[in-house]
Parts: sequence; structure tokens; C-alpha cells
Amino acid sequence: MALTTELAPAPPARPGPGRDFRYLLSAYSMQTLGEGVLLATLPLLASQLTTDPRLISGVVLAEGLPWLLLALPGGVIVDRFDRRRLMLGTQAVQAVLLLTIALLASLHLTRIWMIYLLAFGLNAGDILFTGASRAVIPTVVPTAALERANGRSVTAETLGRQFIGPPLGSALFAFLLPLPFWVDALAYLGSLLLISRIRGGADRFRPERGPRAAQGVRGMLAEATEGLRLLARHPVLRVIVALAAASNFCVTMAQSVLVLFADQVLHVGKSGYGVLLAMMAIGGVVGALASGRVVERFGARAVAITVSTVGSASLLAVGLFGRQTVVVAALFCVWSAGLSLWNVMAQSVSQRLVPDELRGRVGTGTRMICFGAIPLGALAGGFVAASYGLRAPWLVGGLVNLVVALVFVPAMLRWPSKESA
Repeated sequence: MALTTELAPAPPARPGPGRDFRYLLSAYSMQTLGEGVLLATLPLLASQLTTDPRLISGVVLAEGLPWLLLALPGGVIVDRFDRRRLMLGTQAVQAVLLLTIALLASLHLTRIWMIYLLAFGLNAGDILFTGASRAVIPTVVPTAALERANGRSVTAETLGRQFIGPPLGSALFAFLLPLPFWVDALAYLGSLLLISRIRGGADRFRPERGPRAAQGVRGMLAEATEGLRLLARHPVLRVIVALAAASNFCVTMAQSVLVLFADQVLHVGKSGYGVLLAMMAIGGVVGALASGRVVERFGARAVAITVSTVGSASLLAVGLFGRQTVVVAALFCVWSAGLSLWNVMAQSVSQRLVPDELRGRVGTGTRMICFGAIPLGALAGGFVAASYGLRAPWLVGGLVNLVVALVFVPAMLRWPSKESA
């Protein structure tokens, strides 16, 4: 199916996102709060079990592998079945995983491989949950309200995953180790209950299918890769995906050993690790709150060029000024603010350009590429840090990211201007 390159935003009339989106947003807020708690807890627990940066970066590797291995079949599932039921089932399974690890932690039976399995299992579930939840947004939100809805979604994600969750996870970890996992399990159960309040049955949340479903192995493979083929030939989406993948690789190269960077280079200790993540989140919250208006005002092209160049330069600067905690915290704020703007821009563009029956496959195909770069970056970051020091991943990642961003600037300049974008 052909895609348009028109990026025209909402018409003048702008209705609100609506009741069902509020339930969806509340559920997503609880889930991302749980993810934020784990963002601090898992590396801290791993660093308690080992000081090998390669093993610690393995946590990020385990988080990213599902997107590399399972995203394509996950996209087919999202585009074939009731998306609301997929979200409910996924949250239930994730809650069971968290309850299991909480019990093991309470009995002091945790091992490093258990952390890997938990990270892999939760992110395997996120393939279905994230794919379904983002594909549902245009179903429950008027087209004119997409920027505002995505802005609120990114704000909730930033608050939970970066601002509230990490310091809460660090505090719970310091107080009593099993608590972060019990809190997470409750958060996922709360998300499940909120999703159950969204109105509508399968006729609303199952996408329309073509006259014939794919048959056999070849048919299923063709269906699974259809989203990738659309991304490859679309002049706007393919640039967004390429830049996001490069950024994820380079950022993860540095952040996969952030817990050691904070302790051994910045000398803020493990207790300051969660605070440093929270400082990073301040920029994310500011960027998320302003993102809807900024994207509407300046358009996708201006946002993409600015964020990709300034954000990558900020990573490079962390490596150059990595011994000054205040400077590093400020650079984290700049980078995370840009990330919020990028996410709102990319999600809104994709939701407008991709037909409903392909949103699951295009979404999971996008995340397969972008999130698939995360374990590769984590692997590279662990070895670079072990060989050249903890500042080296920031220098290498920032330089590579900046070069890639500059290479794609001419392609972004050919996008529609903000007047038509």
C-alpha cells in the first residue's frame, strides 16, 4: 500500500484526546513508572553481583535482544488480533514475571542470569504492549489531537521512566532489595485494570484485514516484512528510523556503563546514580511538556535536524568534560529534552502516514531496527569501556552519532517545510 509523504498537521479545530485515551495514558503512566524503577534497580543489582563492565552491560543487551529477534512476528500479531486484549494479556504475564523475581529476591536467590532473563522477558512482552498501545492511539484519539496526545504520552513516559522511577528504584533498592520488584508488580497490575476500562470490543481494536490473510511460511514472511519494505521506500520514515537507530547505538554505548561512570569518574556513588538519572529526566520533562506545541510550530524537518545534531554533540561533550558533574548533568538535560521532542515528532508523523492495518508491523519494524541497535551498542560500550576507560564510550558514541546526523541533513532538508509540514 502506498504511503503519502504529506506531513500536514492537524486542521484548525482541535478536539481533546477523549476518555479512552485518558485510561490508556494512565495505564501507560503506571507501566513506565515500573520501567523507571527497573531502570535503576537492575544495573544496581547487577553491580552488586559483579564489577565486570561486560557483564553489567549484558543487562542492556538482554533488554534489547527481544526487539532484534521478535519484533517482526510481534508486528504481525499486533495487526491480526484485538489490540486491547493483547495489552491485557501482556501486562498480566509481565506482572507474573515480576512477582516471581520479587519472591526470589526476597529469598536472596537472585543471580546475574536471572536479571538477564527478567530483562529479556519484560521487553519481549513490551513488543506486543508497545506496538498495540501506539497503534491504538489513532483509534481512540481524533487526528487533530495526535500531537497533544503523543506529547502527553511522552511526558508520562519521561516522568515515570526517567524522573520518578529511577530515584524511587534507587531508594527502594537501598532500603530493602525486594521492594522495587514488588512495587513494579503492583504497577503492572494497576495498568492492567486501567486498560480493562477502555470501551469497545474486537470490532474496534482489531484492524481491518485484506481480502486474504497470508498463507504458508512465505506468506507469513512477506506479511511480517511488509512494514520494513514500506519504511525502506518512504523518504521521510526511513530517515527517521536510520537516525533513531544510530542514536540508540551511540547513546547505549555510553549509558550501558553509566552506573560505573557515575561511581568511578563522577564520584557521586551508587546513591547518586539514581539522582543523576533524575537530573537527566528534568530536560526530558521540559521537552515533553513543550513538545506538542514545538512540533506543531516548527514542523518535523526543523525538529529532526536540530535534535539530531545538538543531541549527538551533547554526548560528545560528556566525554570531553566527563569529570565535571554539573556540566554532565546539564548535558544530560539537553539530550533528554531533545529526545522528548524527537519522540513526539516521530510518533505523530508515523501515525499520520501509516494506514491502520499496517501500524503494528511498521511500528514493530521501526522498533526492531531502533531497539535492535541497543544491544549492539551495549556490547560495544562494554568492550570500549573495558579497553579504553569509562569516558571512551561517550567520546566514540558522540562522534559517530554526530557524523551520522550530518550525513542525513541533506535528506532532511528535502522534507516539506513547516508551512506544509
